[in-house]
Amino acid sequence: MRACFRLLECENGGSGVPVGLFSAINGSKTMQHRMTIYVGICLVLITAFQAIAQQGDIDWNRAKQLRQRGIQGEKLTEEEQSYLQRAIELRQKQKPQQRRPVEIKPPVGLNPLTDMNDGYKGQDGGLYGGGKNEPPQEHLEAALQQAKLIQPLDADGKPSDNGKIVMISVGMSNTTQEFSAFVRLANADPAKSPKVVIVDGAQGGMDAKAWAVSGRPDRTGSRNPWEVLDDRLQLADVSDEQVQVAWVKQARIAPGSIGEFPKHAEEMKGHMVTILNMLKERFPNLRIAYLSSRIYAGYAKSTLNPEPYAYESAFVVRWLIQDQIKGEPSLNYDPPKRPVKSPLLLWGPYLWADGEKGRKIDDLVWKPEDLGPDGTHPSDSGRRKVAELLLDFVKTDSTAKVWFLQGGRP
Repeated sequence: MRACFRLLECENGGSGVPVGLFSAINGSKTMQHRMTIYVGICLVLITAFQAIAQQGDIDWNRAKQLRQRGIQGEKLTEEEQSYLQRAIELRQKQKPQQRRPVEIKPPVGLNPLTDMNDGYKGQDGGLYGGGKNEPPQEHLEAALQQAKLIQPLDADGKPSDNGKIVMISVGMSNTTQEFSAFVRLANADPAKSPKVVIVDGAQGGMDAKAWAVSGRPDRTGSRNPWEVLDDRLQLADVSDEQVQVAWVKQARIAPGSIGEFPKHAEEMKGHMVTILNMLKERFPNLRIAYLSSRIYAGYAKSTLNPEPYAYESAFVVRWLIQDQIKGEPSLNYDPPKRPVKSPLLLWGPYLWADGEKGRKIDDLVWKPEDLGPDGTHPSDSGRRKVAELLLDFVKTDSTAKVWFLQGGRP
């Protein structure tokens, strides 16, 4: 900036800027023209230097990473929140003309799987297909047998009256938000068996691919989600051998970038098989995995996981269970048949309903206030809805109440 003023002083024979400037203006037209140019240049430089000074302490790559972490449900520190807010405010000042309100367009013509009669992109209705919301009788009987094997185990995995039955969650940001609410409700419920220990293993930003490949290489400082799960089990004072039940609710980040249905769903299915195999390998006494798909995302304001991708994730759950029923080796749970690769798979609570229209099987609806500001992650009321559905499921389902409730066994 000093150079700018020195330039003006030189043109005025070395006098101060204000005096020199007015002298130049009162001189020849040529001098006036030259001074106009110099003043214009200086004003541009002053503006540029001010802008640089304003954003000199903002690392935009860091700000972008913080924003993504927040969108994906991670809790930022106070310092990180303050940093991100400063970046947002500066960006708004720089580009106010680019801000546009996001138009919300809820999906049209999507029917809950539990209600569907007319099919969807080649898929029929019912959670288990064929219009059926209950598992085939043979698979149900096999599930009941597995449920009977769930019992209190000591740290070495041996039956013990003083042992524990550990239930874990595996999934992404929505899953941990919803399961954390479930943990609070379940632990406060006097009907819950004191032998049951519930551990939330789900983590923000860890979608199906991240669990399948053991991390997020695209995120600096990201930990292996399996290691985080191990830490949480240790903190709860339980062992891998005591884990016998899992609630698995997964999704893919930006599924639209993978391709339209069924491509994105098929890609996620492959990751899910890997996750289930890893679960069984890590937790040898894991008997049953209850699977759930996404909640309603018709109010979503980003490409993180909007409709119809949230709705379509239900077909991934169905395909996995159907493959297991058909005898797919990679999903075998029965020791006499082949090497055991997976826990037995069942639907947990089905969480999707058509916004405020709801669904026929119960009174579940998803209102805008049940979702957070991004329209993707659940608000407190949305989390409670899922938690209540899951709690009702483990207290009433024939394969779950036998291990979850006090005196649940006949």
